[in-house]
Amino acid sequence: MHRRQVLRGMMGGGAISVGLPVLECFLNDTGSAYANGAPLPMRFGNWTWGLGMNAGAFVPKKTGKDFDLPPEIEMLAPIQKHINLFTNFDVFKDAAPNICHHTGWVILRSGEAPQTRATLPGETIDVTISKKIGGRTRFNNLVANATGDVRDSFSYANGSTVNPPLYSPTRLYQTLFGEGFQDPNAPTFEPDPRVMVRKSVLSAVMDDTKSLMGKVGAEDKRRLDQYFTGLRDLERRLDLQMTKPEPIAACSVPGEPEDLPTGLDADLVSKRHRIMTDLMLTAVACDQVRVFNMFYAAAFSATVRPGYDKPHHTATHEEPVDEGLGFQPNVSWFTKRAMEEWLYFVQAMEKIPEGDGTMLDNVLVYASTDQSFAKLHAIDGIPMFTAGSAQGQVKTGLHIDGGGTQGTRLGYTCMKVFGLENQSWGTQSNNTSKEIGEIIA
Repeated sequence: MHRRQVLRGMMGGGAISVGLPVLECFLNDTGSAYANGAPLPMRFGNWTWGLGMNAGAFVPKKTGKDFDLPPEIEMLAPIQKHINLFTNFDVFKDAAPNICHHTGWVILRSGEAPQTRATLPGETIDVTISKKIGGRTRFNNLVANATGDVRDSFSYANGSTVNPPLYSPTRLYQTLFGEGFQDPNAPTFEPDPRVMVRKSVLSAVMDDTKSLMGKVGAEDKRRLDQYFTGLRDLERRLDLQMTKPEPIAACSVPGEPEDLPTGLDADLVSKRHRIMTDLMLTAVACDQVRVFNMFYAAAFSATVRPGYDKPHHTATHEEPVDEGLGFQPNVSWFTKRAMEEWLYFVQAMEKIPEGDGTMLDNVLVYASTDQSFAKLHAIDGIPMFTAGSAQGQVKTGLHIDGGGTQGTRLGYTCMKVFGLENQSWGTQSNNTSKEIGEIIA
């Protein structure tokens, strides 16, 4: 017997197959991998918040294990053992301008300083890693935000192609669990005839691609290659819909969520984020996607605090630093709300059982923001986190002081964890070939 074995039969004149559940005989002795040595899937995630931190209330005094938790991150105590915190890492604009609330996150996610707000260099790290691990699932890469704005995305495939986010719980649910979703635990499986027709038509179109590519110039070849890449991805997704997925114990299809109103009240954003987190992680558990992005707040975060007259971004510039506290108290409130959502996101993964552990054992999530001290548009010392152990490859529970080295080192480390073979990452001063060795197991 093997894990892809199916029960075969006939129904209505057509062949059908029914997959078997994940039996003990399919697993190794610990339940952490399949018996033939194939590991349970490993995933990469991104989580993003806006407008940085107040260093005096955010950065621990102690490095390494058992680091202290200042006021802005004290709520992370329940997940401290599952995360790493990275501070005092820098990004370098070189000859480019410091584009407010833009330069920092672009460098951390692409390795290169942008010249203008409209230009996005290269591709973001989620896209790079999805090319390595995303091709075996229904979605190569999933992008969602809790802001309710389709413009808020930190993911792009190249300088002209932003990956649009799913920006409401209803849209996210319909995309993930509406038409085209195949429940891996369903007792029966029948290929959708509409999918068969679409696959046949698409295959016929793809046969003409080589002929067309030979008749156009270099720029059109580039555009056509991008277009055909999308068609090949669609063809791959249709192929997946023609195959009965293997049963997954952790996959429990949720009910459709309520349609939330628009708005950026902090409580509403939190509710939207938590619903969308649960939907997204269910899709991960059901092996619909292995690379995913959740953006809690935009770089110009306009989240509103009840009873306070300024949105988050305005407060970062207009609220004075309290001399007694050493930081901006209302801005700190917004940062704490963001960290409460980071707590929720990590705990949601901890609650999903997989093999002999949880989803946190099989993911590496990279969390970042756009500024360090937003009042000054500072990009030195932008804080970052990771969560999850990437199947034992990453140590957790650590605070790492970067000593002013490149923030791109964390992105490069993530790439190496997922087996990318590039010898370095980033351009000019942001180029690095040095992993953050303290977290490598």
